[in-house]
Amino acid sequence: MKVPASIRTDVVGSLLRPPYLKEARLSHDEGKIGAEEFRAVEDRAIREAVRLQEEAGLDVVTDGEFRRLNFQDSFGASVSGFEASRGDMRRVAGMSEGGKPLERWEIPLTEPKGIVMLNRRPVVERLSLARNGPLEEYRFVSQVARKPAKVTLIGPDRICQRFDHSASTSVYPTVDDFLADVVEIERQMIRDLVEAGCPYIQIDAPGYTAYVDPPSLQAMRERGEDPMANFTRSLKADNKILRGFEGITFGIHLCRGNQRSMWHREGTYDAIAERLFTELNHHRFLLEYDSPRAGGFEPLRFVPKGKVVVLGLVSTKVPQMETIEGLKGRIEEASKFVPLEQLAISPQCGFASDVVGNLISADDQKRKLELVVETARQVWG
Repeated sequence: MKVPASIRTDVVGSLLRPPYLKEARLSHDEGKIGAEEFRAVEDRAIREAVRLQEEAGLDVVTDGEFRRLNFQDSFGASVSGFEASRGDMRRVAGMSEGGKPLERWEIPLTEPKGIVMLNRRPVVERLSLARNGPLEEYRFVSQVARKPAKVTLIGPDRICQRFDHSASTSVYPTVDDFLADVVEIERQMIRDLVEAGCPYIQIDAPGYTAYVDPPSLQAMRERGEDPMANFTRSLKADNKILRGFEGITFGIHLCRGNQRSMWHREGTYDAIAERLFTELNHHRFLLEYDSPRAGGFEPLRFVPKGKVVVLGLVSTKVPQMETIEGLKGRIEEASKFVPLEQLAISPQCGFASDVVGNLISADDQKRKLELVVETARQVWG
């Protein structure tokens, strides 16, 4: 059963992990507590996260991605075949040490201690689905939530961008061979979620902003890649994973990086908007619009009738609160390019794309979720 197109509030996915959950994860990593005890702590935190979202008045809820180290674990922790291990909390935290909030974050290749951080991952055997992590997440959150629960799944474009093809040719002679397996695995994950009754799946697609970010475009060219050919391939792959599924809402979220209140890319939607909005078959576009790096609302003129744009206007990176009047003004500006009935509002991204989280407090997070809801109430009733 789909979520209604008329819902006006949304949430991107991740929430700040409570301190006791971080402590338990570290203890689990160090072998001080077992899997069953750690699972009970996760369950408690997820119940509290659901209660937070429902009390704020959101139309849909998530489990806060509390069972993940990083939002990309929806795929990486569910498949076998990659050479690099999943890592642990200390390793993930070490990746963003030394960065400055609201500045560009360049992903390091090594931690200060010299542990290799493989940003582009090779494979040692063909990928296969070892466990359906998002399905496990949905089964629990749907039992404790009164509102519809959504699940997030990293999209094939980002998975492909993190794939080291040059070191994997013995397994996958071409990138297309790799992508075909990714698509089939994600279709199986989605099939299981649909059968379990999941009403809403959000595809996380931060890779698309690489096609408007000059350094990312340059990096592709230096690897001998054609950025627009990559873009076309990604659009097709995203549509393939959705094909044939009925009775479920699909959203797609674009962002420009969200690590410890830092960003990773910049560039407006203009260069990709027409193809992005007219070729992708998702029902809801969740778009980051919290800073000048995202540009104006003019690209929304390409959004077809029947599709919903969820405006990510409330920053998850800073504690400063936006004003309701300011948000209403921005929604009014967006409505010049896409009808108001096709708009909704959400935070700009998750509050904690990895276990570390952004540099805001739990109270800031709560107030920002409530702000999203109150703004929607005043705009749409």
